[in-house]
Amino acid sequence: MPVDTICNHNVATIEADEDIIEAARRMRQTHVGDLIVVETRDGRDVPIGVITDRDIVIQVVAKDVAPSTLKVADAMSRELITVRKDNGIDFALQKMQRAGVRRIPVVDQNGALSGVLAMDDVVDHLAAQLGYIAGAIRIEQRKETQTRP
Repeated sequence: MPVDTICNHNVATIEADEDIIEAARRMRQTHVGDLIVVETRDGRDVPIGVITDRDIVIQVVAKDVAPSTLKVADAMSRELITVRKDNGIDFALQKMQRAGVRRIPVVDQNGALSGVLAMDDVVDHLAAQLGYIAGAIRIEQRKETQTRP
């Protein structure tokens, strides 16, 4: 199953030259702990990094740096891994495991941001699948008790 079927397509983004304070505000407004840092290329948003609430705490607050003096580029992670939207979920999970990340940007064939796949999305998908399996077992048991009393 391609990651595009379960990833979140409503992605909170920011550009590298925006202020750290704006990044924190945007995280608060969108109720997320990370923003995908994008750069516009040929009219498409292409992911170039990620900034997390943890990045802000560790690289700004803990170092007692004035947030108003920093841009997103100063604190973002640049070692970004992505998956294509037609990649399978297993492939994405293996890539996430190797990198030690819980979220991965999903891009189209041109490298434009299409969504974000989070472990939460995979868990929700698996929970639904397990629900179908449990339902099938219950129905099978009910049918048997009705047809073979």
